[in-house]
Amino acid sequence: MKTFCIGFTIGLMAFGCSCSRKPEVEAAKPDSSTPVASPIVAVARAAPADLSRTVVLTAEFRPFQEIEVHAKVAGYVKQIMVDVGDRVKAGQILAVLEVPEMSDDVARAGASRKRSEAEVQHAKDELTRAEASHEASHVTYQRLFDVSRQRPNLVAQQEIDDAHAKDLASEAGVSAAKSALAAAQENVSVSQVDQQRTNTMLAYSTITAPFAGVISKRHADTGAMIQAGTSSQTQAMPLVRLSQIDQLRLVLPVPEDIVAHIRLGEAVEVRVPSLRRTFMGRVSRFSDNVSTATRTMETEVDVPNANMTLVPGMYAEANLTLEHREKALAIPLMALSTQGDKSSVFVVNGDNKVEERQVKLGIQTANRAEVIAGLRDGDLVVVGNRSQVQQGLRVTPKQIEMAKASEQ
Repeated sequence: MKTFCIGFTIGLMAFGCSCSRKPEVEAAKPDSSTPVASPIVAVARAAPADLSRTVVLTAEFRPFQEIEVHAKVAGYVKQIMVDVGDRVKAGQILAVLEVPEMSDDVARAGASRKRSEAEVQHAKDELTRAEASHEASHVTYQRLFDVSRQRPNLVAQQEIDDAHAKDLASEAGVSAAKSALAAAQENVSVSQVDQQRTNTMLAYSTITAPFAGVISKRHADTGAMIQAGTSSQTQAMPLVRLSQIDQLRLVLPVPEDIVAHIRLGEAVEVRVPSLRRTFMGRVSRFSDNVSTATRTMETEVDVPNANMTLVPGMYAEANLTLEHREKALAIPLMALSTQGDKSSVFVVNGDNKVEERQVKLGIQTANRAEVIAGLRDGDLVVVGNRSQVQQGLRVTPKQIEMAKASEQ
């Protein structure tokens, strides 16, 4: 009897426990009628934009022209009119050399010309005398010849022959006088050329600027001996260094893969970090040859510098535009998923469901890409973390600006 009571009591306790847990289990079951909140995703609207693909290359400014000014003739510096930093015009006198022997050469050339001109006058006088003598001889011979024809044997034949010989000799004398006059005139021409050459060499003692620029270095002072810089092999000391800086050159090493995009006349934005300013230049010339050592092509950008703000040697960053599209359909790069040569985006459709689309891309900038096919203007693309979304998922889109999307 005692055993039966104990078993009955345990059974009642077990039944009571099971009855007390059942309501708790049923209360924990979720209500299927409660709606589940859609996840919020950031989206950006595909919209037209002007896109440009650019590359930034670093170089340093060089003078547009720069030369070491040498003297053509040797001499002492009599006067030097310029110093470092002076701005000069084309044709302006830079220095004057003292060459004493050159003055003697000029005087000698002048005297030689005068002598040649005197010889010409003497040759003219000789020609006049020869012509007069020939005229007399010829008249005498002609008279004797006419008489011998009218009255034969009146004049001895020997006399006629002597007159004829004198006539021929005087005629030869005229020819010789003419030749002497021509030679004297040629001597005058030679003397004139020699005098002109001497004057030209003397003019080289005055050294002028071949183009407008600034004196960037001065090598000589008054009294210095300057050798003639007649050959690039000589070690003649230059007078000054002249640089044209009203326009500067940027020589850019353009990589081989973008050589095909370089175009003459293309505008280039040039930023100078030291001045914190930006200047505009243009592609003026390129070598049209890729260096085998560096795999780059030298490309020159001319930058106007009328107010002399820029200085040769400054570093600059040239922003070359390789491609440009106006009103291209653009999306942020953060919206793209690329595998191999295929790209896709997640688009939130009109039912707020996610669908994946394959897209064909055009040019790409640092933060945006052009979509050629696969999207339309106004489509919402998912940006940011794509791992939380999948095909067919219903979401709550939260639109952000294109610029903010590109910065994510």
